[in-house]
Amino acid sequence: MTIHIINPNSSAHVTAHMAEAIAPIAAMSPVALACHTLSEGPPGIETQAHVDGVVQPLLAFSDTLKDEASAFVVACFSDPGLAAMREAHDVPVLGIAESAYMQAMLMGQRFGILSLGRASIQRHIRYLGALGISDRLAADLPLGLGVLELADEERTLERLGEVGTTLRDRFGADVLITGCAGMAQYRARLENMTGLPVVDPCQAAAAAAIGQVMLSACNNKREKRV
Repeated sequence: MTIHIINPNSSAHVTAHMAEAIAPIAAMSPVALACHTLSEGPPGIETQAHVDGVVQPLLAFSDTLKDEASAFVVACFSDPGLAAMREAHDVPVLGIAESAYMQAMLMGQRFGILSLGRASIQRHIRYLGALGISDRLAADLPLGLGVLELADEERTLERLGEVGTTLRDRFGADVLITGCAGMAQYRARLENMTGLPVVDPCQAAAAAAIGQVMLSACNNKREKRV
């Protein structure tokens, strides 16, 4: 059985960075983790139309994996199709944004989000309201970069440092969240630049999925003994 982590955009380099970020977790996990790229997705999920457009392809692709799935992770910070995925499958389905928020609240009082662009922020604000945790947000600030531009390491690190420092010094964030799966390779360096703990959403979701699978297994064993 496997935890399937699905990148809903079609950028293979994003999936590769996700796999690199979760590799230490996968090495210790009692259940296998596998990363996938949704070839039907856009190169980057940057608009509400992108979010809405990947739901059906995501459902169709996950259906091909369901017989061997212990859990699914939707690896986009907009958590596209999360409710539909949970309805379609009888195993845990986690979104990387929801997982990152939960992890950040365990690590500090107020979290700051480093988003790609301003359009992303509005989606995040709506989602935080739906989750009932808006009061834990220090601020959500844009990098002003697209998903594909994250491959420019020098420019991305410069913007991450600027925005992360602003979230810390101006808005009082004591935990930072990288608001895109494509930022996975920059987590440790952002932590060093700001001196704050940084939550990578893919790592948070992978760890949470393992926990869900293990909890389910433990409960099943207990029920059989009873």
